[in-house]
Amino acid sequence: MRKLALMFSVCALALSAPAFAEEAKPAPAKEAAKALDAVKAPVEEQAKTSRGSVTIAGKAVAYTATAGTLTLRDDDGKPTASMFYVAYVADRAKGGAERPVTFFYNGGPGSSSMWLHMGSFGPVVVKTEAPNPAKPAPFQIVSNPDSLLDKTDIVFIDAVGAGYSRPLIDNPGPKFWGVDQDIDAFARGITRYVTINNRWNSPKYLFGESYGTTRSGGLVAKLQDQGMQFNGVVLLSSILNYGVRSPGFDRIYQTYLPSYAVTAAYHNKLATKPANLDAFLKEVRDYANGPYAAALAKGTDISEAEAAAVAQKLSAYTGLSVEFLRQADLRVDLSRFRKELLRDQRRTVGRLDSRFIGIDVDAAGEEPEYDASDVQVSGPYIAAVNSYLRGTLGYQTDLTYFPSAPGVNQAWDWRHKPPGGGRTLPVANTALDLASAMRENPKLKVYALNGLYDFATPFFGTEYDVAHMQLDPSLRGNVRFAYYPSGHMVYLSLDQLTQMKADVAKFYDDAAR
Repeated sequence: MRKLALMFSVCALALSAPAFAEEAKPAPAKEAAKALDAVKAPVEEQAKTSRGSVTIAGKAVAYTATAGTLTLRDDDGKPTASMFYVAYVADRAKGGAERPVTFFYNGGPGSSSMWLHMGSFGPVVVKTEAPNPAKPAPFQIVSNPDSLLDKTDIVFIDAVGAGYSRPLIDNPGPKFWGVDQDIDAFARGITRYVTINNRWNSPKYLFGESYGTTRSGGLVAKLQDQGMQFNGVVLLSSILNYGVRSPGFDRIYQTYLPSYAVTAAYHNKLATKPANLDAFLKEVRDYANGPYAAALAKGTDISEAEAAAVAQKLSAYTGLSVEFLRQADLRVDLSRFRKELLRDQRRTVGRLDSRFIGIDVDAAGEEPEYDASDVQVSGPYIAAVNSYLRGTLGYQTDLTYFPSAPGVNQAWDWRHKPPGGGRTLPVANTALDLASAMRENPKLKVYALNGLYDFATPFFGTEYDVAHMQLDPSLRGNVRFAYYPSGHMVYLSLDQLTQMKADVAKFYDDAAR
């Protein structure tokens, strides 16, 4: 169960809703709520401050770190939840220009922010051996030369029920566990932080990872509708539209094809290694959107000759046998690909990062027994966040730090009310919200960051979601993309973190113009 909870905490589900969860059966909301520990979070807001410094590009950046809580209140002023956060605010000269502030959070849904906090742009990072298994404890928590503190103040926020965030008094956890409920909680938390820290006139950014990007689409629209203007939104390993992953639709198979292809190339399963990876991926994208899409659309009306030709092409791109592809009806589910690609070596490939390799007891099984890219990095991150919060930052509490809120994913309410008063959607598509926010704020910039070896939120799916936001030509230049030879958590590879920092820093500079 530990492995399962962590897998859910890192990223959005690869499929559309709890009914499609491969790793667990849905749990009743009441049982999920009982899983939270009995220790109660404080209604009064807490704040433990300390001083620190990090060297970035050869210059020391001094900052104040605050580990504390934000008390969320309903429209009647009654406290509903205690939201834990850690903020890093760099020193600035008296009378100096307002510094930007960026709110960071992971996905899950229901994850804490420990992954981004301990791995990305904060003043410290925990070292891993990605894509190889981590060395045993003690783990190295080191100063981060790729921190974004030289560009923006940083606030890491834990979702209600995760980390040290908790519901208060008579408010059960499931009250916050849903697409729109979660957006509302984060909107109240961010508004509270901005108010008590006098940051209303600061440039503002959202930085979400995985399901956190789903949150960001709805959150930026909600906050701007309430009068809080934003300068930019950074989407790391994104999924905005869960509707295209519903049963009966074939888009998901097109979405995964480029990711299958780049993974097969990495593991040397193609007849010929691509000489130019970018050119190869463009070819696969074009095939996925062209002949493959046309073949899938025909369903059982496809001719034998066309099916045979498509299987041959898919085999050349994925390294899977023609026979297997025909047996799968040209539609290879993710779990099957992860099991089949290296079956002859009795190995599986990771879901969060397909460069990772796992070993199953049963090499003849239908799907992997675990995600190597999850279990091989969870230990360092859990150890790091607990050690750092209680040690370096000195935050003391009797609460348990939950990497993911117990039971939250199974209890999640996937319905979403889109902007404009339309019909409630059965599953979230916050690309609609993000598009609305960009139309109403033509200066809003969006940056989509993608790991090529990410099977949880494949990059081709991000491209599809953005391309279907129906943005006016005058707004399309406000969206940019970046790609890295890494997985779902791009920052696990420290060399890729350095490149991502350079890219994001430029995004901040450009957004300020």
